[in-house]
Amino acid sequence: MSERTAQVVSQARAVADAWSAPGAPASWWLTAALLRGIADDEVLLGIAADLPPDRQPALLLSAAVRKLAVERGGDLARYFPVPGEPQPAQDAGFTPALAAFARTEQEELARLCAEHRYQMTEVARCLDVLPALAVIAAEDPRPLALVDLGTGAGLGLRPDRYAYCYRLPDGRELRCGAGPLELSCEVRGVTPPVPPQPPTITARVGVDVEPHDLADPATRTWLAACVPPEAGAVSRFATATDLALADPEPIVRGDVVDMLVDVVAGLPPDALVCLVDTYVHVFLGPERLAAFDDALARARRDLEWISVDPLVPLGPEARGTVQGLDVPDHWIAENREGGVFGVIGRVSARDGERRGTVLGRAHPSAAWLEWLPG
Repeated sequence: MSERTAQVVSQARAVADAWSAPGAPASWWLTAALLRGIADDEVLLGIAADLPPDRQPALLLSAAVRKLAVERGGDLARYFPVPGEPQPAQDAGFTPALAAFARTEQEELARLCAEHRYQMTEVARCLDVLPALAVIAAEDPRPLALVDLGTGAGLGLRPDRYAYCYRLPDGRELRCGAGPLELSCEVRGVTPPVPPQPPTITARVGVDVEPHDLADPATRTWLAACVPPEAGAVSRFATATDLALADPEPIVRGDVVDMLVDVVAGLPPDALVCLVDTYVHVFLGPERLAAFDDALARARRDLEWISVDPLVPLGPEARGTVQGLDVPDHWIAENREGGVFGVIGRVSARDGERRGTVLGRAHPSAAWLEWLPG
């Protein structure tokens, strides 16, 4: 097995493990089975191994399979959920249907992967960001100006316009806000600092090197294919995109590092700038992370940076965060054993001085949130 093939297998199995942990909801089965199929099927693995590693081959191929299967119909399509409907049941027919589909559609799957990039737009990650924004708002009276880095379709620009439900270990529910879309997750560890209403956001802007136009049906279809094939995630995406189309927010095209200083300069001077990245900085190499740190200093104003990213470098050797913060030793051990989670970190910049804190961690699709004691 070549090194590139081994990397694809490792990535696919790591994601599958995250979606099949003990106690995982039954609706997660398809996400795990699809990624394991990519790791185990010779044809699918060959397609993925031919893709550049920075394209996230296993995840990119999983999106291509879903998009094409739904378009084609047939045996494989019946396993994929549709918005507002329950998760199709698991049975022994999925693996042979996937294998047959791969062999019939091998060339078209390769073409789709060559023409697209994987970008999972998971609005539920606002569940991870909201408590961090609440902590910041409780400490500083200034209104917040939100900069969503790597915003993609811009679904993360509206954390104050969603409803939230945090399910506590004792069975209670901690609720915040109101709106047509409710985001919910299981809470592990201490109760997160969730207020009755989201903090007030006075200005907001997204930044992305390739922002996505949800008004374009082809773009929306591809982004929908990148969402994990789980009933809740599929329905969330559909509702969130409808809200974004009805109430669009400004998005600036450009690199999140190169554009940072200019974007920050354009925000209201009386606002506290809150930079948010969810699963963005983990894909920046060491040089770009260092350049982002330099841009923070050149912005020359008070800043907060909320990051929700896996440990780096990606893989079993990871030991730190994209913000350079230390994490508990048992998190490192769990990551080494194949656990996949995002570390919620906060870096505060005031008068040229910085301090950072790890606030918690969360499942990549925000199924659970573990908050650390303050």
